Amino acid sequence: MSEPVWHDGDAVPSSSDADQKNQARKRAFMILGGVLGAAALVGATWWFVAGMRYVSTDNAYVTVSSAQVTPLTSGTVVDVRVQNAQSVKRGDVLLTIDPADAQLAVDQADAAYRLTLRKVQGYFSALDARKADYERTKLDYERRTGLVKNGAVSGEELAAVKNNFEAAKAGLNAAEALVQNTTVDTHPEVLAAKAALNTARLNLERTVVRARVDGIISQRSVQVGQRVQAGVPVMVVVPIDQVYVDANFKEDQLAKVRPGQAVELTADLYGSSVKFHGQVAGLAGGTGSAFALIPAQNATGNWIKVVQRVPVRITLDADELKAHPLRVGLSMAAAIDISK
Repeated sequence: MSEPVWHDGDAVPSSSDADQKNQARKRAFMILGGVLGAAALVGATWWFVAGMRYVSTDNAYVTVSSAQVTPLTSGTVVDVRVQNAQSVKRGDVLLTIDPADAQLAVDQADAAYRLTLRKVQGYFSALDARKADYERTKLDYERRTGLVKNGAVSGEELAAVKNNFEAAKAGLNAAEALVQNTTVDTHPEVLAAKAALNTARLNLERTVVRARVDGIISQRSVQVGQRVQAGVPVMVVVPIDQVYVDANFKEDQLAKVRPGQAVELTADLYGSSVKFHGQVAGLAGGTGSAFALIPAQNATGNWIKVVQRVPVRITLDADELKAHPLRVGLSMAAAIDISK
């Protein structure tokens, strides 16, 4: 192999230059190693000081116990006052069912109630008449009984008077049985008629369907002119001020999770800049797969172990929810402080 040829003016490398480059390279590697070591030390320190205090998951979602709107009487819808995504307050009218049939039922029940009142008042009037008849026949019988010894009254006449007295006594007993221990207002027949009237009035009130909670209208499926049936839902009111979070933690994260522990959460909707705070309300009674429509059959021969998740319910701070409302189904990230 031929030796390299150096021309005039070319710099000839020296061994000192190579040594300097090697030393610079070593220093760079040392600095990099020091930085990595410091980062590892910081990470380990954070883990032992703070990281071990928390268990976290991003498998968490906003949910709520929605209020289904279900008519309690059947009929034709004549008015719908709300649309999907509309806010409503407790007591607001949502829809109206044709009240004509219910109003007729009220009128009939009211007439029956008034008729029953008069009938029962007649019972009490008849009782007074029976008492007077009883006193009269009793006095007549007692007077004729005293005259029998003198022969002034025949046995046949006395028997007739006695029969009248016994009949009056039986009539009095029957009249007393109809009103015994009652007044007109507390008589069973009056109470039954009044209950029927109240039922009819209640059915009339139920033709106006109102919101039971504050919230947002969802899943409205009813239209004007549609005939609805009692007990069939027509829409849902979502009370967004009562939402909570179901966070699905892995089973190996739950050993130290207890109700009442503090939780910090973030929502994908607002990003990490908005923090929500809450508390662990409780753990579900089973894993998600245990309550699945088709539960896993772990007794089969081709079983593969899968880490299970248990829903943890987390309540949220009401003031934070008011400032940053959440909607059902939104994704959340939750970190539970298990140090306490």
